[in-house]
Amino acid sequence: MLLHANAKLGLAGRFALVRMVEEGVSLRAAAVAFNVSPATAHRWWHRWLDGDRQAAALVDRSSRPHRSPRLLAAELAERICECRRQTGWGPRLVAGATGFAHSTVWKVLKRAGISRPPRPASEPANRYEWPCPGDLLHMDTSRYARFLLPGHRVTGDRSRRSRDRTSQETRVGCEYAHAIVDDHSRLAYVELHPDEQAGTVTSFVERGLAFFASHGIVTKRVMTDNGFSYTKNRGLAQLLARHQIRHLTTQPYRPRTNGKVERFHQTMAREWAYGLAYPTSDHRAKALPYWLHHYNRTRPHSSIGDQPPINRVHNVRG
Repeated sequence: MLLHANAKLGLAGRFALVRMVEEGVSLRAAAVAFNVSPATAHRWWHRWLDGDRQAAALVDRSSRPHRSPRLLAAELAERICECRRQTGWGPRLVAGATGFAHSTVWKVLKRAGISRPPRPASEPANRYEWPCPGDLLHMDTSRYARFLLPGHRVTGDRSRRSRDRTSQETRVGCEYAHAIVDDHSRLAYVELHPDEQAGTVTSFVERGLAFFASHGIVTKRVMTDNGFSYTKNRGLAQLLARHQIRHLTTQPYRPRTNGKVERFHQTMAREWAYGLAYPTSDHRAKALPYWLHHYNRTRPHSSIGDQPPINRVHNVRG
């Protein structure tokens, strides 16, 4: 229950006060006992009586007055609303076009429920999961800045001097985390590389397929986005054809189709890349295999019943 901002008593306190008065205690003594004014005790007691001694009588009433003689006329308010609907302008532009004060326009639009543009309808979630490990592998990359000194995320120093020092001494490029995630088990394979070119991608996928094969997973499909290094990569196409793997691509501007690896990158960034304070990016890179082992074998995964991905691999014992 929402209470008035200046309410001295909650619903339980009001009920206890009126029960005390019913038992013979004076209104003044009850007010002292509950640390409120006699007028407050008097108000709640008479509301209790007028409401036939029902708990609903002790609920806050609206503070809105019964009459608002200075309220803008309905036809004038409709002019403001019609201008808003036709133009989509904010309160200040509508005020300039209609000649009313900005505060008046804002209040009218607020009452009409059109002070903000309507939110676009969100699409329903389309969740899916292939029945067996290897039926579909999701693949994507994520970029991380390399550094020789920790930045403000670690040091907390956001001064200009710190920014200048960081830009001059730590600008050493980026590295790319290439990741493959199994749709059914969520088992993941990750490598860090200095680029995301076609040759790098092909070599990474070859080692990734070997990793999944070592766990008894036979890959049937691989899903990627429409990046040039995936769709125009002859080496990758030949590798997948040699293993009889079908290459699927997501719809343009629809990363949610490849959502499992996208979500994995979020988890990896939060827990590995930014979860600890590393002195350099090389230290961060050395920590990746340990975190990945933890993710695959011990970390509970909420979407598969709080068990680690390895528990969903059929060939757990090799």
